[in-house]
Amino acid sequence: MNTFNDGMCGPMKNHLYRRLFMLLVLAMLPGLAGAQEYRSPLAVLGDASGTVLYVAEHTANAVAVVDLASNQVTRRIALPLPPGGLALSADAATLYVTGAASEGVLYVVDAASGAMTAQVAVGHTPGAVVLSATGDQAYVANLYNNDVAVVDTASNTVVKRIPVRREPSALALAAGGSLLYVANQLPSGASDGDYISAVVSVIDTTTLEPVAEIALPNGCTALRGICASPDGAHVYVAHILGRYHLPTTQLERGWMNTNALSILDAGEKRLVNTVLLDDVDMGAANPWAPACTPDSRFLCVTHAGTHEISLIDRPALHERLAALDEKAAGAVPNNLAFLVGLRTRVKLPGNGARGLWVNNATAYAAQYFDDSIAAVPIEATGRRDIARIALADTEIPLTEERKGEMLFNNADLCFQHWQSCGSCHPDARVDALNWDLMNDGIGNPKNTRSMLLSHQTPPVMSLGVRDKAETAVRSGIRYIQFAVRPEEDALAIDAYLKSMKPVPSPFLEGGAMSAAALRGKEIFSQAGCAACHPEPLYTDLKLHELGFARGMDEGKSVDTPTLVEIWRTAPYLHDGRAATLRDMLTVHNPDNRHGNTSGLDEQALEELIAYLLSL
Repeated sequence: MNTFNDGMCGPMKNHLYRRLFMLLVLAMLPGLAGAQEYRSPLAVLGDASGTVLYVAEHTANAVAVVDLASNQVTRRIALPLPPGGLALSADAATLYVTGAASEGVLYVVDAASGAMTAQVAVGHTPGAVVLSATGDQAYVANLYNNDVAVVDTASNTVVKRIPVRREPSALALAAGGSLLYVANQLPSGASDGDYISAVVSVIDTTTLEPVAEIALPNGCTALRGICASPDGAHVYVAHILGRYHLPTTQLERGWMNTNALSILDAGEKRLVNTVLLDDVDMGAANPWAPACTPDSRFLCVTHAGTHEISLIDRPALHERLAALDEKAAGAVPNNLAFLVGLRTRVKLPGNGARGLWVNNATAYAAQYFDDSIAAVPIEATGRRDIARIALADTEIPLTEERKGEMLFNNADLCFQHWQSCGSCHPDARVDALNWDLMNDGIGNPKNTRSMLLSHQTPPVMSLGVRDKAETAVRSGIRYIQFAVRPEEDALAIDAYLKSMKPVPSPFLEGGAMSAAALRGKEIFSQAGCAACHPEPLYTDLKLHELGFARGMDEGKSVDTPTLVEIWRTAPYLHDGRAATLRDMLTVHNPDNRHGNTSGLDEQALEELIAYLLSL
């Protein structure tokens, strides 16, 4: 006998069961499973004929195929992993798609049928992919392996891994295909010095060896996109130019983050100059993807924070740069008026512009949070009629977490739109710079901290000056964005940050700790590290005076940070003085104040580091 009484009569129960059964059946039908997921377009790529557009739908694990005559999605290619980057063979027969996960792959897809013909294990979170000039090799940027995998497209095997600097995020072939330019997303090294900036790596595609690193101006970070001119003579890199050496007391005229485009001479492998994409009184936050029209007339750039696209007269840009004397050229990275008369800013209909593909007439921009593509006429004498290509049949309501992620990356929250929360916290982690915030005085800059587990590990900020992350979120809106926003915005950002999950370390082996790391775990306990960094959060949630603080902070206690994802949050210590974990455990561990490590031999030290890098 069924003694459970749910208060439903028999007919009502039968109706409910029928509905549940139908929903289950619909969810199992091909093409309908996941139909209510956010599409989150990240990358876009058109074929040479300009008739088909491929769209990497990042959170839907699919590539949408769009017919550009009708601006309609005609079919989808389902993938096991989130797509990160796209490349198309010269004959448009083969589509290459990166699967962005810790066990990342390169998918080889028959473009006509959508059938997957091969998949190649390439590395941790592969993103950008480009094909060699002859098509016999595919170059894949592995974000968290800090390398570029070279895939032989005949055998579909990795033939070489080329180390680059830090978090390679974008690739471009230049100089007739003889050079591969790699945008490294973040700076490396200590952050307490006078100069810190991300670099662009250059790889010789014949020898498959790095041949140069091009330094960008001081404060460059968040290198999201790179492209080459059609003639291969120049390379363009979109990034943030942080004014980290100034106190964060105001936003006007770019006193904090400015948004920039660096121009490189491809053949000479050198920086030509860096121009600002902002206007004098209006920022153009979070530049993402640059692209040149095939006829070389325009250079286009998407802005993820302000939901725009910049259309720049490319020949006029180079003419203006060439006409400068040495003194005037040196002032360009600080000149908010340099692009006046050369650039048109176009507001997009959606939110969160990301990837970009252009032909001579139209720029197609992925609108990540809008689940759509914006088709922007490049030349217009009057009003631009921007088409919105919907990727979802119906608009899906925003969850609180999705809304929070959108607001975190939205510079519309900010006074004059100079920056978003994501400007200093790309992917809600770190920009590898020190910032002189106002919350603990002026003249004592601190290293940017990751937002991961921030709500679970109070207090927050390096000196623990905020009691909890909720307080810090609201203070950030008020004192870093210089804005007054409704409480519901802060609540949504809280929800997003609380929902963040750690990314598996690239130092794991098959998803598990190596034998060396397991030995390092024992050393971690024996050296006393676990006392202040106990599992599972790897922090005791306390402040400790360790003798590190300098200058006006001398003698102050510092917050014990979580060690989760420590592999991706360099540099270390509250002021970023330790470039590596080895530096932190040796050079910057006076009197064994944060772990009894001075007596460790080389093997034990390596094993301890292996454990930390696995967290």
